[in-house]
Amino acid sequence: MPKLKTKSAAKKRFSLTGTGKVKRQHAYHSHILTKKSNKRKRNLSYSTLVDASQEKAVKGMLGLR
Repeated sequence: MPKLKTKSAAKKRFSLTGTGKVKRQHAYHSHILTKKSNKRKRNLSYSTLVDASQEKAVKGMLGLR
């Protein structure tokens, strides 16, 4: 079998944690920030984990399956 290619878009958006989970950033934090509350903007700035139902698909895009 040939090696799997990594999707360039996924490589820019996701990273792995030390335990092998997939980390991502929140959406909606790039523009139109004036109408969003400080609490909402602060919480959007933190990273979070990809949902377990999507983790297999994202790892496939990263060539880790």
